[in-house]
Amino acid sequence: MRTPRSRAILRASTLAAAALLATTTLTACGSSGPGGSDDSLSVWVYGDASTKVQRAVVERFNKTSDVKVELTEVPGDGYSDKLRTSMGTPNAPDVFFNWGGGSISDFAKKDMLVDLGPTLEKDPELKKAFIPSILKAGAVNGRFYGIPMRGMQPVILFYNKKVFKDAGAQPPTSWDDLLGLVDTFKKKGVTPFALAGTDAWTELMWVEYLVDRYGGADVFKRIQNGDASAWSDPSVLKTAETIKQLVDRGAFGKNYKSVNYTADGASTLFAKGKAAMHLMGSWEYANQKANQPDFAKSGLGWTTFPAAPGGKGDPKNVVGNPTNYWSVNSKAKGKKKDAAIEFLKFAAKQDYSKDLIANGDVPTTSDATSLLSKHENPTYAKFQYDMVREAPSFTLSWDQALSAKNTPALHTNIQKLFNGQLSPAEFVAAMKKDIK
Repeated sequence: MRTPRSRAILRASTLAAAALLATTTLTACGSSGPGGSDDSLSVWVYGDASTKVQRAVVERFNKTSDVKVELTEVPGDGYSDKLRTSMGTPNAPDVFFNWGGGSISDFAKKDMLVDLGPTLEKDPELKKAFIPSILKAGAVNGRFYGIPMRGMQPVILFYNKKVFKDAGAQPPTSWDDLLGLVDTFKKKGVTPFALAGTDAWTELMWVEYLVDRYGGADVFKRIQNGDASAWSDPSVLKTAETIKQLVDRGAFGKNYKSVNYTADGASTLFAKGKAAMHLMGSWEYANQKANQPDFAKSGLGWTTFPAAPGGKGDPKNVVGNPTNYWSVNSKAKGKKKDAAIEFLKFAAKQDYSKDLIANGDVPTTSDATSLLSKHENPTYAKFQYDMVREAPSFTLSWDQALSAKNTPALHTNIQKLFNGQLSPAEFVAAMKKDIK
């Protein structure tokens, strides 16, 4: 399911509101697509609790523009399918929310998107408004088809402060530290790392970071660009071997195959002190705040993923979902196209960043430092922001960066590796065969 993991904890409320949102969708998208009036602009957004930020910017924009935005909130679990079926039809949106990378690569191949590179070059202030690694992460084959529009979502190594204090341990700063902590917590009867093994995308985070740390960000960039030979890079096999070593060492305990994330299984084990660490997206803070608020307030710690021994990758590199993006339909012409680009520029202003902060998000804009004190947890917000701002590369989650057709095989092979059903060499062979 290609849904933004940062909103996994909100799925229940999203589905509960689906009927109301579906009514809005049906009435809003019939007449204001690319073929509609030049006086209106159809904008689609993934409907969840964060949509209030987009509602607010639309309201502000409409007070300044002759072309009025009509915002359509598409229920979350149906968003990708509805977008795919609408593109190329009169009902397609002029501007739409997406995840960048693979989520829009097919549209880019079919020339359905406006290349925003010339806009960024003509407006240096707009280009400088965003953290470079995040702006680049949404590109397809080096072309900019998206402008960042939500908060950053890096994968972070979280730890339980009390469990660490009780063990007299410190967060890992090297790979040897990490392995030592595995042994330390096993002796204490604590699972070193919580892992939701029923949800393959949680295991993918380990693979992404290890390939980056061993081989550097260019290994996956080659894969994303269609170079299947990159699966033969030594870093991929080394990653698979490291995963096997971690599993055999007991890093994830004995029951991880039956632990889930969407039902809060892994996060609860972590918060209750049954697990010491948890490699998860930045939304884990919001998840813990919603379900274990006391732990989120005083027991949750965070740090970066350490370097791998002998690795080529920069230890400052980050993986995850950099953010979400606005893209413009290439069928929007003339006045409508101009209005669409003006809307993207308008949404990059500081008022929008302030709204994101108020919503608990960390903006991707390069001038957000002064705003972070207004975040509900300024220390955590600053950690995220500095981590991403200083990252030479921010790799988009592989199951979002690659074409959707590759997601099932990607998840299956990774899950089989963790479950011991594929050896490291067999994993590499399967990826070369299945991911095209």
